[in-house]
Amino acid sequence: MISREKHDRMANAIRFLSMDAVEKANSGHPGLPMGAADIATVLFTRFLSFDPKTPSWPNRDRFVLSAGHGSMLLYSLLYLTGYEDITIDEIKNFRQLGARTAGHPEYGHAAGIETTTGPLGQGIANAVGMALAERKLRDEFGSDLIEHYTYVLAGDGCLMEGISQEAISLAGHLKLNKLIVFWDDNNISIDGPISIADSTDQHARFRASQWNTIAVDGHDPDAIAAAIEEAHKSDKPTMIACKTTIGFGAPNKAGTHKVHGSPLGAEEIAATRKALNWESEAFVVPSDVLDAWRLAGLRSTKAHKEWEARLEKTDAEKKAQFTRRFAGDLEGSLDSAISAYKQKLAETKPNPATRKASEDALEVINGVLPETIGGSADLTGSNNTKTSQTKSITPNDFSGRYIHYGVREHGMAAAMNGMALHGGLIPYSGGFLIFSDYCRPSIRLAALMGIRVIHVLTHDSIGLGEDGPTHQPVEHMAALRAIPNLLVFRPADATETAECWQLALESHNRPSAIALTRQNLMPVRLEYEEENLCARGAYDLVSASDAQVTIFATGSEIEIAVKAQQALSAKGISTRVVSVPCFELFAEQPEAYQQAVIGNSPVKIAVEAGIRQGWDHFIGSDGIFVGMSSFGASGPYKELYKHFGITPEAVVAAAEAKLA
Repeated sequence: MISREKHDRMANAIRFLSMDAVEKANSGHPGLPMGAADIATVLFTRFLSFDPKTPSWPNRDRFVLSAGHGSMLLYSLLYLTGYEDITIDEIKNFRQLGARTAGHPEYGHAAGIETTTGPLGQGIANAVGMALAERKLRDEFGSDLIEHYTYVLAGDGCLMEGISQEAISLAGHLKLNKLIVFWDDNNISIDGPISIADSTDQHARFRASQWNTIAVDGHDPDAIAAAIEEAHKSDKPTMIACKTTIGFGAPNKAGTHKVHGSPLGAEEIAATRKALNWESEAFVVPSDVLDAWRLAGLRSTKAHKEWEARLEKTDAEKKAQFTRRFAGDLEGSLDSAISAYKQKLAETKPNPATRKASEDALEVINGVLPETIGGSADLTGSNNTKTSQTKSITPNDFSGRYIHYGVREHGMAAAMNGMALHGGLIPYSGGFLIFSDYCRPSIRLAALMGIRVIHVLTHDSIGLGEDGPTHQPVEHMAALRAIPNLLVFRPADATETAECWQLALESHNRPSAIALTRQNLMPVRLEYEEENLCARGAYDLVSASDAQVTIFATGSEIEIAVKAQQALSAKGISTRVVSVPCFELFAEQPEAYQQAVIGNSPVKIAVEAGIRQGWDHFIGSDGIFVGMSSFGASGPYKELYKHFGITPEAVVAAAEAKLA
């Protein structure tokens, strides 16, 4: 036990590091770190299992600062507990270019930052994925290797964001009782008191979502500790409402929105030093306080060593599997399994919709990789994301490998990020391409963090037909391609689909989106190629020397391009077809290869049942685009293609007109 006086001094170290860093940067949010310092001090000195010397220890507790604007709380904790990445100089360089102490916590910038937070609500939803991963891996590997808590500090803003409801309802349904959320209940947002915008009874809301709820004084360390101990005994996830004063200790600004997102100012900082009896100058932590914090950082060394001893004694095969999966490596047999599958496709030449081709590829992949964990936002039968190996996970049985996310695209995408960040699993999920809009903030954060999550996005064009323009994505391929570090695949047949899946799995440091058709497609890769041609991003599907016309296409429109090529060739017009399954991978090829693929045909045509944006890289600003320039319509898909002029005949006519 730590005395109250010692606790207060340790908590004040967080407060003063935070307010001094924000003041020096002349930018930031001091209010939350000052208000939540007592919660963090109790958690990190009495409960959290972590090892600053081995930050990526798989069985550590996870701490997620969902209210990422309060980043100085986390940076102060990492410095005080002895993480090497966060030095006092990093604290002094808060929010400066090149510093690890970015404005909001960024995964990968420093050890101890479990996820990138800032967009409110994302952190709490990430944490649901982490808790889900913990529960799944505990079932698979046993509690000797995986059994830990996931703690979250969330603010009023996190709870107002709609994604939080999707996240907490899923967590409550799945009984993720090792998930504990501290609500920093300070009643203040940027605009002023919470009461100007919200009257929600958060306890009733969480309880309705099958959570346990507790209310405490967020400045009473013993009450906070008792609440955590109670949460540890719960068979449900727990929300601990901690009543706090934002900017605690600041005589004139505490409890007001003035301390939320602005520096306190030299005068108020001096007054706060006096009020809290803190005599040290800026960025100086008294040696006895720093020693106490560094000791707290060593609390779990024994537990970590005991865990390592258990891992050492684990059966060799299980240990190898565990180590491989947490390293993020794939089974060596995956390549040969994909190769054998491609040979079979070349022999049988099936013509499924690529959503079905994706299911068939997953049947092979899930048989080789036990770490894949699938799911769908209530569209399993449409997305084809469930295979024979992926039994459904239920609240009482986590032996399966398939999550029914319900109609919760926002929460699903963020939970997938949490699973990938946790380690040991490769999450993939299903939705319609149109609903990638709902997933977009999480997809963007996955790309920013550089993590492997795979989004299966079916019903990828007007080809879905009768559901009409509300469900027909026309701008979504371009919108997803605009996200840096995201691989966006649109395969043309079963072989390309298998290759795109292989590439998504091999991409350790970036997420992938795989856009797939509802309608059946003719096979276009008719011969077996050992090489993964999709890895080039674009390649000659139908070659022609001195081609007068080059047609570039993706997905379902490859079929149109091939038929147009055949018609043009029959007229004596030399035509080649380039399949472009992935813009991003093509852009990474050597310049000479890119130039060779684009070529110098006098006529360049791109065909895609979406908008033109992005295609000028291939066809130039004077090239011909056959696609969409408006929203879609409701009707049978073949009629829609004719109505919008996306046909082989239209391509032929456009080529001939340009050549005339």
